[in-house]
Parts: sequence; structure tokens; C-alpha cells
Amino acid sequence: MAALIVLLDQITKFAAVIYLKGRMPYVIIENFFQFQYVENFGAAFGILQNRKIFFIVITSLVIISIVLFVIKNSHNLSLLMKIALFMLLGGAIGNLIDRVRLGYVIDFISFKFGKVYNFPVFNIADVFIVVGTFLIMLLVIFNKYEI
Repeated sequence: MAALIVLLDQITKFAAVIYLKGRMPYVIIENFFQFQYVENFGAAFGILQNRKIFFIVITSLVIISIVLFVIKNSHNLSLLMKIALFMLLGGAIGNLIDRVRLGYVIDFISFKFGKVYNFPVFNIADVFIVVGTFLIMLLVIFNKYEI
């Protein structure tokens, strides 16, 4: 599953480079949803700009930790927990590939709320990281998983 997430992430980022880079945003719903090419040199939501080595090391440690955790605890994990962990793993690998290869992460999904608020631009890997993390938190809280 993680490999499919990485593949989907990399294909959509490749499409963003081909169809969006150097162009005006592609508006889907005016003042709400658009595709916009952004090179993110920081972390989620653009924080901690220009810390490439830091992000590569931290992300690599997260990936190794997830893999070791799944290997060690596979027989004790529910299917939903495995899915959540693989979502997190796939997203982390997808963004790590960009960071190692390019020095930045390609983001392209943009939500606006009129002229009031522009949500930070993100990508498919980010979606899987957020959803996977949220699922893990819910499972830990409600199923009493010990991590």
C-alpha cells in the first residue's frame, strides 16, 4: 500500500511540474479550490524553511521507525492500524524523494476561503500523512494501543 501511495504522489507531482510550473494557478472553483505549483523548502505549511538536511534526517528516522514498528508488531496490529501506518509511511517516503532529489517538496493543491484565508498549498503525500496520523491517534485513543 505504501508503494502505491508513493507512486500516486510522484505521478501527481510530475503532472504538477508539467502542467502547472511557471503558469498561473488552474482554478477549479473560484475563491475556493485551485491547483498551484509551489516549491516548498520547509515543512508542513511552509514552516522551517531551508532545513533540507534536518528534514532528510528526521524523515528517514520516522520511516525507519515505522518499518521496524510494523515488523516487530505486525501480528498485534489491526488492519486499520496497518493501513494508517502505511499511509504515513507512503506520504513520508513521497516527500523524502522530493527533498533528496530536488531539495524541496512539490506542492500543488490549494484551498482558499474567499479573500479571508488561504490554506497552505499541499500535495498528495501530505494528505496521506495527515489522514494516517489522525487515524493512528484515533486508534490509540479509542483502542488503547500502546506505542
